[in-house]
Amino acid sequence: MADLTETSLSSEQLVDGVLLKAFRDEVRLPDDATSVREWIDHPGASAIVPLFEDGRTLLVRQFRYPPRRTFLEVPAGKIDVAGEDPEEVAARELEEETGWRAGRFAHVGAAYPCIGYSNEQIHVFTAHDLERGTQALADGEFVEVVELPFTEALARARQGDLKDMKTVTALVYAAAHLNETSSPV
Repeated sequence: MADLTETSLSSEQLVDGVLLKAFRDEVRLPDDATSVREWIDHPGASAIVPLFEDGRTLLVRQFRYPPRRTFLEVPAGKIDVAGEDPEEVAARELEEETGWRAGRFAHVGAAYPCIGYSNEQIHVFTAHDLERGTQALADGEFVEVVELPFTEALARARQGDLKDMKTVTALVYAAAHLNETSSPV
């Protein structure tokens, strides 16, 4: 197999934001030519598919500013501190966004949603043994919790009704995990 690695020759930070940092790098290509790569440094995140024993799941409905529209999504949140355990992020974000706590999490995959311009990695968990907790949205965060059958959420993802890629990926990962373990939700 050919070595397709690109090597950074120089890097210029363009943005030092609260959440994101943006860079423009000059890179050496596999054929020794040079090119420019603009990319976003993201701390990573966790996404959660809550699974109730009766087959329901929870999604959250929220407005996303960059595309200027409202999406139906799995609960998720970013890693706040370097080295933070993604499962701890999942537990925190599940309760903060939905008001539910899980007795058990299963890591069902991880994905890079925007490989062309970001190093963000999202860890995907299913959440089991759910019990009521306390919803605690952050300042400026507005979400509506939506309950629906997991099979309906998965069908909507497969039909293209859900447009958020982390949600589509998380639901497909969760379905594969459930099939592999032959476990009821």
